[in-house]
This record gives sequence, structure tokens and C-alpha cells, in this order.
Amino acid sequence: MPLHIVLHEPLIPANTGNISRTCAATGTHLHLIHPLGFSTEDRYLKRAGLDYWHAVTIHHYDSFDHFVREHGSGPGTFYFVETWGEKLYTDVSYKDGDYIILGKETTGLPREMTDAYPGQVIRIPMGGATRSINLSNCAAIVVFEALRQIGFPGLN
Repeated sequence: MPLHIVLHEPLIPANTGNISRTCAATGTHLHLIHPLGFSTEDRYLKRAGLDYWHAVTIHHYDSFDHFVREHGSGPGTFYFVETWGEKLYTDVSYKDGDYIILGKETTGLPREMTDAYPGQVIRIPMGGATRSINLSNCAAIVVFEALRQIGFPGLN
């Protein structure tokens, strides 16, 4: 069962393109929760994903509620990446099928969304010089930790 990266209303096409390339390289599925801040035909999105789009499994949802209806009762755990998370991303025991959920670049995830999942909000430690780490970097950091923990299935 693959890991999943979920982007809640992403705004910057290059970030989504970079994340799609990470998904292609790792077999991770990409889930996009609308509205998006760009068209999926955007040239920056296409350029950032290079010629790997054919290797990415992408799912689209009208809302977070739509996403939860599709995946909320499945075996995977939802992990929400936020700067104020209760746990470090390395304190979680990931398993196949888990979902790594990231919010839009400007505001992150809505608090009412994360409040519904206590104990499942994680953070990446950082110094105080910046508000956050780039979205595509966050996705890569967490997905590679999850893959490391489960033994890099299917990767060499």
C-alpha cells in the first residue's frame, strides 16, 4: 500500500510540481484538495514536475470533507504537518497507507481541521529565522522519514 501526500488548497504551482516529482520517485500518491491556486495546465506546474507526470497517481477532491468521505475510514492515519504540531515528525510510527497532509503556503491548514484530529499534528523543527520551510521541502522531509521507517518499499 503506498504512502500519500495530501495538499490542501495549494497556491504555488512549482511547489505542487516539485511534490509530484517526489511522488513519482517514491511511488507515493498525490491528493489535491480544491480549490487550487493555479490551473493544472500551468506551465510552471508542468515544468516543475518535468516529464514525470505519467508516473504519479493523482486524486482530486472538491473539499476536505470529500477527501475524508473517501479515505477517513481506511487503514491509513492522517498526519497534519504544521509549524505548531504537538509532536516532531520523527516521533510518529508511520505505516504503509498513511496520509501526510499539508496546507496552503500562506496560511497552512485550517485550525478546525487539525482540531478534529488531536495527536496527529506533527512539525519539523526549525530555528526562528523563518516562519516555515518551503512546502515541497516539508513534503519530502516527512515522506522520506516515513519511507525510512517502513524500509523504503519498492525503492533501491
